[in-house]
Amino acid sequence: MNPLKSLIPALVAAAMLIAFGPASAQTYPSKSIRIVVPAVPGGGTDILARLLSPRLTEIFGQTIIVDNRGGAFTNIGTEIVARSAPDGYTLLIATTPHAINPALFPKLPFDPINDFTMMSQLALTQTVLVVHPSLPATNVKEFIALAKARPGQLTAGTAGGNSAYLAVEMLKSMAKIDVLNIAYKGAGQALNDTVAGQVQFQVNTLLAALPFIQAGRLRAIGVCGAKRATALPEVATVAETIKGFESSGWYALMGAAGTPRDVVLRIHDGFSKALRTPEITRRLAEMGVDVVAGTPDELTRLMPREIAKWGAVVKSSGAKAE
Repeated sequence: MNPLKSLIPALVAAAMLIAFGPASAQTYPSKSIRIVVPAVPGGGTDILARLLSPRLTEIFGQTIIVDNRGGAFTNIGTEIVARSAPDGYTLLIATTPHAINPALFPKLPFDPINDFTMMSQLALTQTVLVVHPSLPATNVKEFIALAKARPGQLTAGTAGGNSAYLAVEMLKSMAKIDVLNIAYKGAGQALNDTVAGQVQFQVNTLLAALPFIQAGRLRAIGVCGAKRATALPEVATVAETIKGFESSGWYALMGAAGTPRDVVLRIHDGFSKALRTPEITRRLAEMGVDVVAGTPDELTRLMPREIAKWGAVVKSSGAKAE
């Protein structure tokens, strides 16, 4: 048998990889793109994804599918992306729980860094402490006094495991109050129950809560970030009452590990253009969200720091995945 004949299949396969590998990146996208939101509809992540999707459709020339996969402290949707094909057609909008969950769940079904390709830190968001209007508290000082007068009676509704959940735990610890922090499957459900008065208060992103604050269906009593929010300049920070208190969140874009670099850069470029569309930037700013559109390398460096930071918060607060 001619030994060269035995090499033909391998040579053909190699030629196909050379021919079609780079071309697949150059022609991306050639089909619809799925954005997995690891939360139920109605929360800040869902709002951000749906705000961006029409502009992304224009930029990429393909349908953008927003797929809500809430549950298990965002781990269900996150695992879907970790196990997806590394081709750039299944993307994850990760939030702060991505960095919190390694401390809450020692045996995650995925590695929060190594199972993902980092693409961009999309934006930073303010969080806000809100109460149902029936609660007789108009600021943080009054809220703390009320909680101390009613130990164990006030209930908070937050998405389990996220930065808002931990913000309530920090509030309990730093203000020395006894309140019940109920972990919901998603931020949207927690928000709905707070608006309905099923729970008395919560911490949520300003992006999600602001429409209800403006409509008078929730009362903002404290901004959780380091500075007052542009959208709510009259609302003091929680830190103005509880020195050292600070909690805010971020949105980041990720894909499965092994996504080709040129596809990553194409995706990053598309999302950056969408975020920097003047109308979108303006609308996000009005909702307490600051556009970042960071590079893949910047997000790669940020994620280990975030995991270490939130791991320390989980440990000091004693928070559990319940």
